[in-house]
Amino acid sequence: MHHDIEAIQERIHGESAFVSRLIDEVGRVIVGQRTMIERLLIGLLADGHVLMEGVPGLAKTMTVKTLASAISTTFRRIQFTPDLLPADLIGTLVYDPQQSEFRTRKGPIFANIILADEINRSPAKVQSALLEAMQERTVTIGDKSYRLDSPFLVLATQNPIEQEGTYPLPEAQVDRFMLKLAVSYPGKEDELEIMRRMSAGSPPEVSPVVTSEEILSARKAVEMIYMDSQVERYIVDLVFATRQPSDYDLGDLTELIGFGASPRASINLARAARAHAFLKRRGYVTPEDVRSVGLDVLRHRVLLTYEAEAEEVTADDVVNKVLNSIEVP
Repeated sequence: MHHDIEAIQERIHGESAFVSRLIDEVGRVIVGQRTMIERLLIGLLADGHVLMEGVPGLAKTMTVKTLASAISTTFRRIQFTPDLLPADLIGTLVYDPQQSEFRTRKGPIFANIILADEINRSPAKVQSALLEAMQERTVTIGDKSYRLDSPFLVLATQNPIEQEGTYPLPEAQVDRFMLKLAVSYPGKEDELEIMRRMSAGSPPEVSPVVTSEEILSARKAVEMIYMDSQVERYIVDLVFATRQPSDYDLGDLTELIGFGASPRASINLARAARAHAFLKRRGYVTPEDVRSVGLDVLRHRVLLTYEAEAEEVTADDVVNKVLNSIEVP
C-alpha cells in the first residue's frame, strides 16, 4: 500500500504541474478571490458544476470568463432573462425548404464551459432544459439526444439580494451543483489593488495555458487519489449528522433541519476532497481536505425549518456546527 501511494504521489505531482500556471494566468486579471478560483478548479477537476452567489461587482462573471480564456476550450456565456426560452439554450429544429426536412440548430449549451449568468432569472421550462444537460450530459432536441463534449462544466451566478424578476431554483437543480460558493467582499489591500488595476485601463489579455486534454488527464489522476477508510467514514458521519443530528449529540439542530443532505452530498464531498488534495499536489486525502470543501458542498443541501428562519439561523451556521462537532479521525 505504501508503494502504491508513492506511485500515486508521483503521478499527481506530474499531472498537477499546470495548476500553478493556470492560477498565475488568472491572477493577471483577478485580484484576490483565491478561494473562489480554487473552488472553480475543484469543479473542473471533479467534473462538478458550481453555483456562485454574491452581490453584484465581486468579479464572479469576470473570474469565470478569465478562467475559460486560460483553458484552450470552447466557452459560452448565457445571460438568463425572464423571456428566455429552452430553444434559446439548447437549440431547435429549423425547417430547410430546399431539402424539405428539419435540421438541428444547436444552441449555446454545446460548449465545454458554460457561464449561466443570473441563472435564477429564467422560468421553470428553461431550468428543466438545463437540468438534463447538467445531470445526464445530454441534450434532447426533437426526437434525438446529443451527447455533450467533455469536459462540460456549468458555472452559474446568482444575486442573493435582488428578488424582483427572479425564480427560485428547484431543489432538484440546486442539488446538481457540486459546490455553492458564497462570494464575499475583497479585503482592503485587495480592493486597493483592484481600483488601481481596473481604473488604469483595460485588463490584460489572458492566453490559454492549459489544454482540455490536460484537464481530462488530470480528472483521471484525481480519481486515483487514495482515501483511507477512516476518511470515508468521516464523510458519511458528516452527512448523517445533517439527517440524524441527535445521534451525534447535536439534538439542538433537530428542530432547525427540515431535510438533511442526500447521498449525492457524500459522493460530491469525496470527489471534491480528492480534487482539493490534487490542488495541494498530494496523492492522498486528509480530513482537512474534507473540512475545506465541506461547507461549499453541504450549504445548499441542508434545508432548514421555519423555526430556523425565525431564529435567523442560516444553513452555513448549521453546517459549520456539524463540521466543528464531528470528531476528526
